[in-house]
Amino acid sequence: KKSELFRRYADACFDPNCCFSIYHGEHVKCLDLVSTNAEEARTWITGLKYLMAGISDEDSLARRQRTRDQYPLFTDTDENQGSLGFEEFCSFYKMISTRLDQLIQKMTFLMLFYLQMQGLTREHLVDIVVKSEPCPENLQRMVLGFTNYMRSPAGDIFNPEHNQVNQDMTQPLCNYFIATSHNTYLTGDQLLSQSRVEMYACVLQAGCRCVEGEVDCWDGPDGEPIIHHGYTLTSKILFKDVIETINKYAFTKSQYPVILSIENHCTVPQQKKIAEYLREVLQDKLDLSSVNVHECKKLPSPEILKGKILVKGDVSDEDTGDEDENENEDENLHFYVYNSAFRKRKTMRLSRALSDLVKYTKSVRVHDIETQVHCNWQVSSLNETVMNQILQLKPRELVCLNQRQLLRVYPSNYRVDSSNFNPQPYWNAGCHMVAMNYQTEGRMLELNRAKFSSNGSCGYILKPKCMCKGVCTDPLPGHRKTQLVLKIISGQQLPKPRDSIIDPYVEVEITGLPVDCSKQQTRVVNDNGFNPMWEETLVFNIQMPQIALVRFHVWDHDPIGREFIGQRTVAFTSIIINNLTHNIYVKFVGYRHVYLEGMEESSIFVHVAINHITAKVSYLK
Repeated sequence: KKSELFRRYADACFDPNCCFSIYHGEHVKCLDLVSTNAEEARTWITGLKYLMAGISDEDSLARRQRTRDQYPLFTDTDENQGSLGFEEFCSFYKMISTRLDQLIQKMTFLMLFYLQMQGLTREHLVDIVVKSEPCPENLQRMVLGFTNYMRSPAGDIFNPEHNQVNQDMTQPLCNYFIATSHNTYLTGDQLLSQSRVEMYACVLQAGCRCVEGEVDCWDGPDGEPIIHHGYTLTSKILFKDVIETINKYAFTKSQYPVILSIENHCTVPQQKKIAEYLREVLQDKLDLSSVNVHECKKLPSPEILKGKILVKGDVSDEDTGDEDENENEDENLHFYVYNSAFRKRKTMRLSRALSDLVKYTKSVRVHDIETQVHCNWQVSSLNETVMNQILQLKPRELVCLNQRQLLRVYPSNYRVDSSNFNPQPYWNAGCHMVAMNYQTEGRMLELNRAKFSSNGSCGYILKPKCMCKGVCTDPLPGHRKTQLVLKIISGQQLPKPRDSIIDPYVEVEITGLPVDCSKQQTRVVNDNGFNPMWEETLVFNIQMPQIALVRFHVWDHDPIGREFIGQRTVAFTSIIINNLTHNIYVKFVGYRHVYLEGMEESSIFVHVAINHITAKVSYLK
């Protein structure tokens, strides 16, 4: 309201948000306008700015006039039947400019409309983009805008809403998968590598919520407990330094609770020192007085425990006289599998002061998963060797155990190189805490990262409902099978290892239930890593998409082998696509870019369709 006319009628009750002025012509005449509402004003202002960006000189105006004469698509006359009238265009423009959440859908329709009206084919559109053949300038601009949108984060296959917490966080802890690390303090292998306090900061900032099997506490000099991997040549760090680091970084990435395991090898005096440091450093983070243990028939939720640290460990009633027959955990577990005797190791006294800090995560051993006496706040640990045997013998009973209490799976002692196992089979059985060596990058850690990315990397993923029930039943009665149809169209700016020209192909893998696991690949495109074109369709049938991961691999083909180029793994539930059809058998379709992890410019362009088919399979078979 700064023009002469608006100043003249300053007393008029015009909403300033509805007023705007256009200055035009050689003599800079002023056109003052008032819209019916602020949204309409913003729409016109945005549209006019876009127009001004393209008519900054006379030559541009002349080119646009020639284009209009040659392609009379938008006209306010009725000379051409089927042409879009000016009022219709304004209405359509307003629609696509004010609904960004549906922009990709409407841009697609607009491009298809152009193709139809101009008599262009899809192949011609590809020529326009790839070969830069002459075409109407307005179509070039639309193709450019469409391409820029698809190349932006908004065009990524990963649902941006999943970058934040988007799941129900008010259910009991046993209804969640929990991101868990193993021997976090180590920078490398299990025998010779260095122990570093900084590793705790890295893991916690990566979203890990359970530092299990981590705090291996031993008696240190001068009465100071230390942490290191016992009976190895790994270096030692002070317990106090570790707790101070955990206190500093525990909630920088996620506000949901951290489970801290104390693997205790200390004498009672140094156990008391551990308890003292925990109380002094962590302070109110350990205070669970607001939650009454005796009133809780179920474990508290991550939401209730926000900002809290739970100490996991054995418990004792007093400092002396009460001894815990601390059997070797692995041998004890073999008692269940083989029904053989197990060895006992040196008994250990437990400090009451340290035991009192254990609230909802009391460590217990598993002797028989069918008759295991439990309470909701028990935590049992099994190594991968025992777990694999249980999965083969009694998978359904294992699922039921995971519905009753927390269960942790950790790597075998034979993994001295700190390699990682495949976490997917244990997630399939509902295991809550699948411990990974975060210091070892690779396929298995990438699966773990993708799993927990679907809930804002907060460290907690809600299990499917069938894994949370109190009674074990078939989770897939009359379950609809999901069909994933991926058209691998093209690649963009794929990296060149050792500055060589690559022969790329794409491999897509599904991990989930055993019946869902499969791989398919495209053909090889020779000597083209810049913009390879595949145009191939891969079809996958998935029985339980709630726990499935979709993994995109790009490989460089070689007659004597293949070389890894890049990958991207996405939880099936985090794939973002648009509902562009009313066909009940095809629920979702959409074009997306799959950006390779750690490579900002490298991507695969795909078309995704998800169909639903009624089917039923047996669980864990």
